[in-house]
Amino acid sequence: MDIINKSHQGVTFRSLLIAFILIPINCYWVIEMEVIRYSGHPVTISIFFNVVFNLFVLIGLNLLLKRFLPKHVLSQSELLVIYIMLSLASGIAGHDMLEILVPMLGHAYRFATPENEWSELFFNYLPKWLTVSNESALNGYYEGDVSLYTISQIKAWLPAVLWWTAFIVALVFVMLCINVIVRKQWTQTEKLSYPIIQLPLEMTSPSLSLFKAKFLWIGFTVAAILDTINGLNSLFPAIPQIPIRVRNVAVFTEKPWNAIGWIPISFYPFAIGLGFFIPLDLAFSCWFFFWYWRFQNVIGTVLGIRSLPAFPYTTEQASGGYIALAVIALWMSRNHLKEAFKKIIGLKSSLDDTDEPLRYRSAAIGALIGLAFIFFFCSKYGAASIIYKSIAGMSTVVMLVFFAIYYAISIAIARMRAELGTPVHDLHYAGPDQIMVRFWGTRRLGVGNLTMFSLFWFINRAYRSHPMPHQLEGFKMAERTRTSNKGLVFAMMFAVAWGSISAFWALIDRGYRLGMEVKAYWPSLSAFGREPYDRLQNWLTTLSGTDYQQSIFTIIGFVSTIFLMIMRMKFFWWPFHPAGFAITTSWGMNIIWSCLFISWLAKLLILKFGGLKMHQKAIPFFLGLILGEFTAGSIWTLIGITLGIQTYGFWV
Repeated sequence: MDIINKSHQGVTFRSLLIAFILIPINCYWVIEMEVIRYSGHPVTISIFFNVVFNLFVLIGLNLLLKRFLPKHVLSQSELLVIYIMLSLASGIAGHDMLEILVPMLGHAYRFATPENEWSELFFNYLPKWLTVSNESALNGYYEGDVSLYTISQIKAWLPAVLWWTAFIVALVFVMLCINVIVRKQWTQTEKLSYPIIQLPLEMTSPSLSLFKAKFLWIGFTVAAILDTINGLNSLFPAIPQIPIRVRNVAVFTEKPWNAIGWIPISFYPFAIGLGFFIPLDLAFSCWFFFWYWRFQNVIGTVLGIRSLPAFPYTTEQASGGYIALAVIALWMSRNHLKEAFKKIIGLKSSLDDTDEPLRYRSAAIGALIGLAFIFFFCSKYGAASIIYKSIAGMSTVVMLVFFAIYYAISIAIARMRAELGTPVHDLHYAGPDQIMVRFWGTRRLGVGNLTMFSLFWFINRAYRSHPMPHQLEGFKMAERTRTSNKGLVFAMMFAVAWGSISAFWALIDRGYRLGMEVKAYWPSLSAFGREPYDRLQNWLTTLSGTDYQQSIFTIIGFVSTIFLMIMRMKFFWWPFHPAGFAITTSWGMNIIWSCLFISWLAKLLILKFGGLKMHQKAIPFFLGLILGEFTAGSIWTLIGITLGIQTYGFWV
């Protein structure tokens, strides 16, 4: 029975039920990989390999149903709905969201000492309903061998879990409303290519043409054999290893060239496969700007300014670049946004929003309601602060600027993914909290604002598992398969809420069973819990004003990205893409730049000597590289979890 009528194809009761069952399993799987074992890291890649593996298994089961129970075969739309829901839930659970939040909840109370003075510096500003201070509950989480499932333990965690889940739902719902408003412009008018969705779309095609392609299985076999041999090597060192994972190479040893530093080299099959679907100009820009940033270090050495901290301020330039990408995306959509605004306020408009996931007016009202809840959540004058009689919270102006920057970065990421399919988008340590401290200084912002900045570390430390592009890609897949966009809105938000609760459960449960202080790999405790409070301590003990050097380089990054876009629009021969400038400062791009160079070169040669016909024939091979590595890599992680041993992690 469909949860809604037949026009909502794909969003059926059984697709929701399957996703409902698989979401907690996948959250548990992600936490086991990324927290307990610190291996695999599926959500640090644009397309999550655990979700692709789930889809691959479901397709295999679907073939059995087709043979024995053909009436119960899942449609392409149903498979993609499950895929989208699992992607959103995995991202919420993952490396740059709840895996950071949960260790933060009790860390300040557990590790406050007279030496760090946390109690005196900011305890009065930590909202009690957003943190966990109960000593017994924290002992169980950090030391383990205690049951979570008692009234006292659950009561200690429940307020924070429910409040943060409500915040995450509101935060992501605002993203969904923004996606609804820009979807038609980006998808139908500009016809962005959405490279990331090629694999799930081809895998779920009713004709199964991808799986009939010889080149798919060649690519699959190459990647799977490499990971199988390396997996066996991790268990039996006598078996030789094939070096495809990243390793650092010292290329230059003499000054000033040694300022380039170590060069990471890798040959990940999945990254080579994903790179094949990136437009040539961006693929070129990715590896070109990798070297551009390295040579800035050489220039700094020659000029004698390498003593400046973090020269050439790549993180600051990247944050300016991301904001510029958002401005460019909105500027290019300005006519559409103008017509959408007319529709929202009831004026005559050329746009028809009857087939949109939400009417534009509903999307605008939904965004305002979501932002209103976020306001009350964050504000020291909000409902929660009044109920709990807390002095914690952000001032109105700071909050508005903070979330304006946050959603600008979100728009930039969604646009990059839709247009270019970048395999990674990190932006470490460059969110609105860092930008605002850079421009305003800690002295002007004050303790309340800085404390809330620290609590939002879990959405701003990095942006790899960001939910907004998965929503937009979901709408694109729905359009391609005639799945109901309206039904998909419900499915997405259900996945966010259930995924958040499931991730909280998995993270807290593993703590009580294993003891996060003892059994978890160090970043889940020492970094993810410690980072925001160490930073807050530094902010409050060393009050500062505007950092003019960092601010100037942020502006330089913004202006440079705008300049690259203007040149790209004016001159068809211009080879540099502005997104390449912004994203190549990241940890992930440093790791895979050599893979993207291989993809770029292969694609260039195929198009030059074989043309579009040869390019089309090559697509299954590169999809096979992705699917083969994701499948073999997933199996190795499952073997490790099942047998309780450390196994090969193909990614970093």
